[in-house]
Amino acid sequence: MKDKCVICNEKVQLHFKAMDEWSIEGTLCGKCYSRKLNEHYPGEHVRVNKHLD
Repeated sequence: MKDKCVICNEKVQLHFKAMDEWSIEGTLCGKCYSRKLNEHYPGEHVRVNKHLD
């Protein structure tokens, strides 16, 4: 796996895989993954595992 986010190029601590419908190849950091989730699925979201932040 790559050590950098394909969107922001920051070092990735916890690797996230982009959803197929996003048309993004590579690993995302948590911030970019959350941003993409909000873009593609707008509205209120209940966060889980907040203790991992």
